[in-house]
Amino acid sequence: MVTVARVRPGSIAEELGLQPGTELLAVNGRPVEDFLDWEFLTADEGLLVRARAPSGEDVEYDIERPEGESLGVELVPPTVRRCANRCEFCFIEGLPKGLRRNLYIRDDDYRLSFAYGNFATLSNLKERDERRIVEYRLSPLYVSVHATPWEARKVLLNNPRVPNIVEQLQRLASHGIRFHAQMVIVPGLNDGDILEQSLQDLWDLGEAVISVAVVPVGLTQFNHLYRGESMGREHASALLKAVSRWGARALPARGTRWVFGSDELYLLARVPLPEAAFYEDFAQIENGVGAVASLRSRLAEGLSSLPPLPGHRIGVVTGTAMAPLMPELVAQVAARTGASLEVIRSENSLFGPGVTTAGLLTGADFRRALAGRDDLDLVLIPAESINDDGLFLDDDTFAALRAALPMPVRPSYDFIDALSGQPDGALAVEAA
Repeated sequence: MVTVARVRPGSIAEELGLQPGTELLAVNGRPVEDFLDWEFLTADEGLLVRARAPSGEDVEYDIERPEGESLGVELVPPTVRRCANRCEFCFIEGLPKGLRRNLYIRDDDYRLSFAYGNFATLSNLKERDERRIVEYRLSPLYVSVHATPWEARKVLLNNPRVPNIVEQLQRLASHGIRFHAQMVIVPGLNDGDILEQSLQDLWDLGEAVISVAVVPVGLTQFNHLYRGESMGREHASALLKAVSRWGARALPARGTRWVFGSDELYLLARVPLPEAAFYEDFAQIENGVGAVASLRSRLAEGLSSLPPLPGHRIGVVTGTAMAPLMPELVAQVAARTGASLEVIRSENSLFGPGVTTAGLLTGADFRRALAGRDDLDLVLIPAESINDDGLFLDDDTFAALRAALPMPVRPSYDFIDALSGQPDGALAVEAA
């Protein structure tokens, strides 16, 4: 069922009298089952929409919409398809008890893969789902492959009923659907020969596979299902050699490196990270592939926009993974602005020291890192650590953090966003 959550003022929907709570039943005679149906079936200019008003009355709207104009309807978020797998390395399995409920939802939804770039295993696809993917041209999809050999994939996903991923991808690729693939590598399970076979199978799908990300397994102190080895420097180095070899093959053959290691692989292997050009169009930056290179590039491009801030003391809180890389970046900001910048390293208290990503730091981590620091004029924290509702993972709020500290605190993606709007020589103090 699809329900209207909000009607935008001045829109066609408002003129028609559509109200929040209205159920959208059919468009041009075709049932509307979810947001995909609504988005694709309302693409025409002439629409006959059958709906049920909040009062229970059935209503039909005959709509002639000007080309390109939105109907102005926002939908209630869909019910997410849950994951039937029990991967040992699943991040949800590594969450502690007591967090907000929606953090424990294990989604595995091809619709969200297309709409938002969420990775899905496709292990719960039915024939009807494949037909919808083809009919609506849901491409590219972001697919958690992990391993293509069927038996290895069953073990990795801890699901004996998982379908053959190669056959699934072949069927969809035959209709023009393309994919970004990820492989989370568990030492001893899908590295070595399994990794080689997986990359070969994906390569054999031709241009249907746009990119492949190789990501090391990441574990919290609560991953009670995990039985494999941890990812160390030797493992990471071996994976990077395989990635490099396949990239060298792909570049002359297809004009792309095709397979990329995540930033964490380079950090674990203690190998310098590539420059921005290496990552081409940053197809899997949300997967931690090229994030550092992108940060360096954005900083270099925006550095000239920073104002003079002589004498100001700025703290930059980050996780243990980025802490060794930050000095080179803050040095550039300091040289440009005249400010004094200090990198403040924070360990993750919620998930344990094995989780080093700055974006997973919590409100409690920031409070602990900044306790007693009344010597700073400004603090920058990673913007990725705050969701759209202003919450950290531990349900602490950004507003409460700012109110508890004696200095202004700003979320930042790249320094430029937090500092470039300042008047020369001044740091405005925000109200908590």
